[in-house]
Amino acid sequence: MTRSARRTRRALQAAGAGAAALLALSACSSSDSDSGSTTSGSSASSSSSPKLSGDVTVFAAASLQESFTTLGKEFEKAHPGTKVTFSFGGSDSLAAGITGGAPADVFASASPKTMAIVTDKKDNATVPATFVRNQLEIATLPGNPDKVSSLKDLTRSGLKVVLCDKTVPCGAAAQKALDASKLKLTPVSYEEDVKSALNKVVLKEADAAVVYKTDVKTAGSKVEGVDFPESADAINDYPITLLKDSKNPETAKAFIALVQSAEGQKVLSEAGFLKP
Repeated sequence: MTRSARRTRRALQAAGAGAAALLALSACSSSDSDSGSTTSGSSASSSSSPKLSGDVTVFAAASLQESFTTLGKEFEKAHPGTKVTFSFGGSDSLAAGITGGAPADVFASASPKTMAIVTDKKDNATVPATFVRNQLEIATLPGNPDKVSSLKDLTRSGLKVVLCDKTVPCGAAAQKALDASKLKLTPVSYEEDVKSALNKVVLKEADAAVVYKTDVKTAGSKVEGVDFPESADAINDYPITLLKDSKNPETAKAFIALVQSAEGQKVLSEAGFLKP
């Protein structure tokens, strides 16, 4: 065999050994990749949250109606197979219903005082958390024909003013503002919740009502809002809680989480609610 032939043979042997090593390395890498992929997949599967389903009943203050209805629709869309049913009204009436045995999963009140009606009787399973705050405003007829510019103006003779009942958070807050201003006001009627009070002005059955900023905003051009400085001393905290007798606690917790999330807070903020 010539010297040239021997060199060619050695080169071919070296190339074959290199190829074999490359194939072995590739197989090892593929095996590691498959193993890592399986572990990652398993981890992702184990960390995924369980599928939510079933009905959730939420008792919520009347002033939350528009915001919570929006959030309920978003929740159902994000979790097919769930349904959120709301009961809106005066917080005191809702609390009385819950302590009286009305079936509900979540309670969102317009004040800590009305929330306490429920928590003091140990009907809740979680510590209530404040998720928003709300401030009072005077709602007048469109264009403010009576030129109402202050809380004191509501005491003028002949002006038909409506307040929420004193047992309702918006009524208690209004009374607190009046007491702080040393003003006495006799309304033409006390309403069971803030929506009823506002509706008296919308229907032109009253000249003005003391309601929440959120309700004035929701009413749009149907009323005109008038700020008054005393409202800063009567801001209501809104707590929310999961009820002990909830039939669907996991889904109820998820709805509460939505309310407290950045997405939920955005909806509430756009409605005029203040951050907690």
